[in-house]
Amino acid sequence: MSISNSKRSLLPTLLASSCLVLLGPTPALSQSSFANRPIHIVVPGAPGSGFDSIARLMAPGLSDRLGRPVVVENRAGAGTIIGNDYVAKAAPDGHTLLMAASALTILPSLVKKLPYEVERDFAPVTLAVSVPNMILVNTTSPAKTVRELIALAKAKPGQLQFASAGNGSNSHLTMQLFVSMAGIDVPHIAYKGATPGLNDLLGGHVAIMSMPVADSMPHIRAGKLRALAVTSSTRVAAAPEVPTVSEAALPGYESLNWFGLLAPAKTPPDLIERLHRESVAVLREPSVRDKLASDNTVAVGNSPAEFSAFIRDQLTKWAGVAKSAGIVPE
Repeated sequence: MSISNSKRSLLPTLLASSCLVLLGPTPALSQSSFANRPIHIVVPGAPGSGFDSIARLMAPGLSDRLGRPVVVENRAGAGTIIGNDYVAKAAPDGHTLLMAASALTILPSLVKKLPYEVERDFAPVTLAVSVPNMILVNTTSPAKTVRELIALAKAKPGQLQFASAGNGSNSHLTMQLFVSMAGIDVPHIAYKGATPGLNDLLGGHVAIMSMPVADSMPHIRAGKLRALAVTSSTRVAAAPEVPTVSEAALPGYESLNWFGLLAPAKTPPDLIERLHRESVAVLREPSVRDKLASDNTVAVGNSPAEFSAFIRDQLTKWAGVAKSAGIVPE
């Protein structure tokens, strides 16, 4: 049977179309998209907590950019484990995100059987912000510098104590890293939250505590606490006269609170890229940057690959600190 010229001219097009059907959609058509339903940012802490505030600051801008509601959902409990695990087991469709905190990379060194594995079960989107801490003493303390504090601790081994917001908290490991690098014997007193520890520091019942800059400054300005150093690698604008721990006495020291967005593992890469792009754009909005700066919080917005490397580095770092301190996972 012969094929007419007109039909013959259509044959390449028909064959190409058939190949597309057989081979599947083109890359442009295969990209996943968000369904027409809300996106949930799960905060594994209580309303008003640090990562809750960051999530709620970012949510309106993300909603505008993604074209759908972005809801902040608090799932507190077990030191962030409940919320973390919820997201680790959520559908990898981009509609459930985790606003993780520093505890994500600390807990594996303290808890023997977590219900998730950080690097296996999460897909990093972006490190949203970092929050420098301060090493604080009561103004009645004779130590006015980090070197003087270290000398005082060496002169009185085991007699000074440091407070924290609880075992495994950032304030605990920040000070544990300090104690380890300084080679001093300063016992840890774990409190149920930052406020009781702060009250005992103000009352002179404990000698040292680490707290975020924003929480520290009111007490410093009131003349009740003295900041010996900041724990970041650079000085902070709120107190430029306060040196870093690294430059004051312990080169290479750095410890930060941080908050970042993650999705469940196996979330399609194009959705991760979209979430990353829009999250970074929100973090760069002047109103968001100004609010973060007023809270002495640093906007980061790095790439998924950079955030992944950061998480790996933090896991290794805190595992080393826990081992050197003799902390056995329970």
